[in-house]
Amino acid sequence: MNKVFIGKGKLAGKGVFAARDLKKGEIIIKYHLKPLTRKEFECLPKKEKLFTHQHWGKTHLYSSPERYVNHSRTPNTRQDLKKKCDIAKRNIKKSEEITTDAAKDDTS
Repeated sequence: MNKVFIGKGKLAGKGVFAARDLKKGEIIIKYHLKPLTRKEFECLPKKEKLFTHQHWGKTHLYSSPERYVNHSRTPNTRQDLKKKCDIAKRNIKKSEEITTDAAKDDTS
């Protein structure tokens, strides 16, 4: 069963939402990061550059659905970049928007 779905949100008009109740500590989304060379980044359309982030000194392009997880100062998930996923910080109710603190790179 899918854990999330993409709906209307703030990032490019989209957001990620819980398809069912989710438990604290559960992996919500696994990332499919694509490392980019400088040239690949420069050739991206402006719209796609919105979905890139710097990790470990490299630029990565986020895929769907993780690219639409919106930033929050009080997120309900935390990023685990070593495991390439978002993990629930607390229980999340069905239809609740999935959020993370995009300013924090948790590499623990």
